[in-house]
Amino acid sequence: MILSRIVRFPLSRIVIASCCVGGASYGTELVKLRLGLVSKMYDVEGSPPLYAVSLLLSFLAGYLVYVRLVERRPVGELRAAAAPRELGAGFLLGTGLFALTIGAIGLAGGYHVTEVRGLSVALPTVLLFLAAAVSEEIIVRGVVFRIIEEWLGTWIALAVSSLLFGLAHAANPHATVLSGLAIALEAGILLAAAFVLTRRLWLPIGLHFGWNFAQGGIFGVAVSGIPFDGILKSNLSGPAILSGGAFGAEASIVAVVICLAAGVGLLVRAHRIGRFIPVPWARRGVPGIASSAPGAAA
Repeated sequence: MILSRIVRFPLSRIVIASCCVGGASYGTELVKLRLGLVSKMYDVEGSPPLYAVSLLLSFLAGYLVYVRLVERRPVGELRAAAAPRELGAGFLLGTGLFALTIGAIGLAGGYHVTEVRGLSVALPTVLLFLAAAVSEEIIVRGVVFRIIEEWLGTWIALAVSSLLFGLAHAANPHATVLSGLAIALEAGILLAAAFVLTRRLWLPIGLHFGWNFAQGGIFGVAVSGIPFDGILKSNLSGPAILSGGAFGAEASIVAVVICLAAGVGLLVRAHRIGRFIPVPWARRGVPGIASSAPGAAA
C-alpha cells in the first residue's frame, strides 16, 4: 500500500517515466553498439538516420510501456487515428509561424539569403528534427507538463514546464539568459497550449517539427545555437534582440511576440471549450481528473 502511494505520487511518476524513456533510449544505444552498428553511443554524425529512428522509436516505446504498466490506462495522448491530421496541422502551423518570424526579421534587415540550394540539402535533417520533436515532446509535455497539470492544474504546469524547457536549452551553443527566456515564452507556452487544446501529443510534435525544420532545413538558420544546412544559405545580422544572434532566430523578440500570440490564442480556445484543469483548491465538486483530462477531443 505504501509503495503504491509512493509510485502514484506525481513527482515519483515523473522520475519513473523519465527513467523508462531514458532507459529505453540508452538500452537501444547499447544494442546498436554491441551489434557494431555504431562506433559510439548516441553517434549522430556516424549515421544520422539510424540515430534519429532509434531515438524516436525508443522514446515512444519507453513512454508506452510506462503508461501501460505504471498509470495503467489507454495511451490516449498518442491515439494513432488522430496522428495524421494533427501532425500535419502542427507541421503547417510551425513552418508558417517561422516563415512569419523570419519574414519580419528580413523586412527589418536582419536576415539575408546568400545562395539557394537544392531540396537534397535539407532532406537529411528531416528525421533528425522529427526525432528531436518526438523525444522532447514526450518528456516535456507528455511527462512533465501532463503529470504536473493533473496534480496542480493547467496554469502551474504551464509555468513550470515552460521554465524547465527554457532551462533545458541553457547548455546549447551561444545560449544566453535571454535566449532561454525566449524559448520558455515562445515554445514552452505554445507547445503546451497545443497539448491542452487537443489533449494529445501529435499537434505539439508537429508544431515542434515544423518550426525546427523551417529554421534549419528551409531557411538555413541555426536551431537553438546549432547550425544546419538548409535550402537557403543565409546569415543573420544586426542587433541580437532582433535577429536572435548566433543562437538563431528563435532568440529574437520577433519570434517571442509571434509565437506567444499564437500560444495565447490556443490557450484561449482551449479554455473556452473546457480543456483547463483547475488548481487543486478550486476542484471542490469537480469529478476526478484522469490523465488525458477534461473534454479530450475525439
